[in-house]
Amino acid sequence: MRTQELEQTARALVAEGKGILAADESIGTVTKRLNGLQIESTADSRRTYREMFFTTPGVAEFISGVILYDETVRQKSSSGTPLVEVLTKQGIIPGIKVDTGTKPLAGSPDETITEGLDGLRDRLKEYYGLGARFAKWRAVIRISDRLPSTTCIGVNAHALGRYAALCQEAGLVPIVEPEVLMDGSHTIERCEDVTGAVLHTVFNALYDQNVSLELMLLKPNMVISGTSCPKQASVNDVAAATLRCLRQHVPAAVPGIVFLSGGQSDVVATRHLNTINTLGTPHPWAVSFSYGRALQDSAMRAWHGKAEQLKAGQQAFYHRAKCNGAATRGKYADALEGKGA
Repeated sequence: MRTQELEQTARALVAEGKGILAADESIGTVTKRLNGLQIESTADSRRTYREMFFTTPGVAEFISGVILYDETVRQKSSSGTPLVEVLTKQGIIPGIKVDTGTKPLAGSPDETITEGLDGLRDRLKEYYGLGARFAKWRAVIRISDRLPSTTCIGVNAHALGRYAALCQEAGLVPIVEPEVLMDGSHTIERCEDVTGAVLHTVFNALYDQNVSLELMLLKPNMVISGTSCPKQASVNDVAAATLRCLRQHVPAAVPGIVFLSGGQSDVVATRHLNTINTLGTPHPWAVSFSYGRALQDSAMRAWHGKAEQLKAGQQAFYHRAKCNGAATRGKYADALEGKGA
C-alpha cells in the first residue's frame, strides 16, 4: 500500500476552500442531459462538455479533484492533450468512477445493489496507470414506509468495503458513497434514522475489511426531508441534523467528508454546505463538496452546446465553484449570487 501517497491525496482533495467536481455521469446520463438541450450526444460533444469545465481559467483555486467516467479518462482534449493531463497540469487530481451501476436486489426488487467488483483489481491497476489517484463507488438506499431492508444496507456496505480495500491496495484513495435518496415523502427525522443506520453498517464493513480510515473520504447525503414531504426542513435544521448524525457515526480518523448534492438545487446545496460549516466548528473532519449537477447545471444552460457561449458556461461554472469554495469555509452569503439569489 502506498500509504504516504494515499494520505497526501486524501488531504489534498479536502484542502481548505476546495472541493470535488463529480463529472462521472455515464454516457446514458450525459446523453439525456445533452438531448434535453437539443444537443446531439457524440464522443466529441461529450468531450467538449467535459473540457468546458476542465479548462475553466482559475477554477483550480476551488476544485481539488474531478471524478471521471471511463470514456473521459481515456479521451484527449481538442488540442490533443489527454484530459487527465489537462487536469494535472493545473494541480487538479483526476479520479475515476469504478462501479458499473445499480441492479435490482435479488429478493427485494424495489431496492438495488451496486455492481462492479468482478475484475475490479485489474481495472484499478489500469486506472492508476492512466493517471487516476482516487476512485468512487456509489451505493443507493431508498426510503419508504418499509424500506430500506437490513439486507440492502448490509450487502451494499459489504461491497463498499471490498471496493475500498481494493482501492487502497492499488494506490487509489477510495471515496465511499452511501447515498440515502431524497426521493419520497419521508421526514427529516426518518432520513436521520436511516442515514445513521447506513453509516453505522458501512463503517463496520470498512473495519471488518481492514480499510484504513485515514486514507479514504466519505461522500454521504445530507440529512434532509424527502422531496414530497409536506414539511420541508429549514437550512438550519438540515445542517444541525446532518452534523448530529455524522458526529455519532463517522470516526474522527476520516480526513474528510465531501457531500453529494443529491438533487438539491445549486444554491440550496451551497447554503446547506455553508451552514454545516458554521455550526459546531471545528469539526473533526474537513467538510467539503463533491457535487455534480449542483456545479454543472447553470454552466450547461449558459453554454447550450454553442461554441460562442463556451466562455459563458465557464463563467457560470467558476461562479458556482467559487461559491462552494466559500461555503467550505463558512464564508458564503446569498449576496455572492447577485440578483435573484
